[in-house]
Formats: sequence, structure tokens, C-alpha cells
Amino acid sequence: MKEQLYTIPLNDAINAQDECPFCFIERNIEQDLLDFVLGSGSSYMEADIREMTDKTGFCRTHFQKMYDYGNTLGNAWILKTHYMRMIGEMKKEFAGFKPGKTSLKNKLMKTPSGDNSVSMWVRKKEDSCYICNHYKDTYERYMDTFFYLYKNDEEFRRKVQDSKGFCLPHFGDLCDAADMKLSDKDKETFYPMVFELMEKNMERLAEDVSWLVEKFDYRNKDADWKNSKDAIQRGMQKLKGGYPADPEYKMQK
Repeated sequence: MKEQLYTIPLNDAINAQDECPFCFIERNIEQDLLDFVLGSGSSYMEADIREMTDKTGFCRTHFQKMYDYGNTLGNAWILKTHYMRMIGEMKKEFAGFKPGKTSLKNKLMKTPSGDNSVSMWVRKKEDSCYICNHYKDTYERYMDTFFYLYKNDEEFRRKVQDSKGFCLPHFGDLCDAADMKLSDKDKETFYPMVFELMEKNMERLAEDVSWLVEKFDYRNKDADWKNSKDAIQRGMQKLKGGYPADPEYKMQK
């Protein structure tokens, strides 16, 4: 099947022979978004971009990554106008707040009633992030592309079968998407293929980690490391996604 512009990143991710192609894509998208928000293009100086970042804000993880990225002025500009909006919203929430009555059941169970408007506003802000939101939108499109290629490109199916599988979180997303995007007939071949793929590669990681442990036995000090030198970071990635050994992503000056 002829490669299209929108299929190139997914094919690149599969070809990379990473522990998970979606982790590979996630890292690239996140770094692109950090470059966009804080990089030399100075998008943080554009009124329409800052209007969106002011409204949406950033999660704790991405504030940390923005700080690590660098660009003190860019971060300061983003925080300056975001604070102005947050303080305005906070004052509005405070002005309209009326404490509710806590039931005896809630007191005994030591659980909040769930109808505190200020608490609800804070929780909503905690779940809001400009980078996370953009990544989710892009990620959904790559899921669509994955199943488009799986159904229409025999070479892509072969590369998936020969890959190292997926991390467990992205594998769960893949199974959810398969239920919606594949026909019943396609599911009959898809699930056995990915189940075998995951079993084989989880066992491979387990063997790598086990051999790393054995290498610390003095009797094996001269034995070959095999594939165990980076087994910890790969093993962690397989279970939870991401790249534990990645250095901080910095602004390219």
C-alpha cells in the first residue's frame, strides 16, 4: 500500500522496533507540543494561543516538563495571563458559593457530599491541560490510522505481527478501539494475533529482567549480558508506558 502523509508517523513508529509504537508516537507528539508552546517560534506571544492556554491551563506533569524545557520568559508570560484568568474565575466561584449541608451518612463515612461548587471547580482545573488535550485528539486519529492500515495494508499487518507489541496501557486502548473499529470477522483474527504478540513479548521482558538479576550473582559476572542491560527501563515501559530513562527534554537554543 502506498504510504500517505498521515500514515508516515505510524509506520515510522512500527519500524523503530520500540517496546510500544504508541509510546514512540506519544513522546514525539509531546515534544512537538512543548516546542510549539515554548519553543523559538514564540507561539506563547500569540494572543489566540495564550487565550487557549489561559483557559485550559496545564497539568502537574506538563508544568514540570515545561519548567525542565526551559525558556523562563515564555513560562512567565504563560503564567502571568493564566493567573489573571484563574483569579477572576476563583473570585466568581467564591462570590457564588453557598456551603451545603453534610448528611450524617457522609460524616460517618468520612466522604464529601460531592456538591461543593468550589471543590468541583478546582477538580475540573486539575483535569484540564492544553498539552494533554491536544495529545488526546491526535492520539485518537492515530488509533483510527492504525486500524485503517491494519484492515487495508498487508505489509503493515505483517510488521505489527513482527513487532515487540505494546505497553499495557496502550494495549488496553487498542483493545477498546478494536471493539468499535473492527468487524466481527476481523476481530476473530485480530485478537488471537495481538494476544500471542503480547504474551510472547511480556515473557521476553520477564526473561531479560530475570537475567539482569542473575548477572548480580558473582558466578555470572563474566557471563554475557544478553539483552538485559536496559531491561529495567524497558520492563517499566512495557508495564506502564513512557520512557523512564529519558533525559529531560530541553529547549533547542
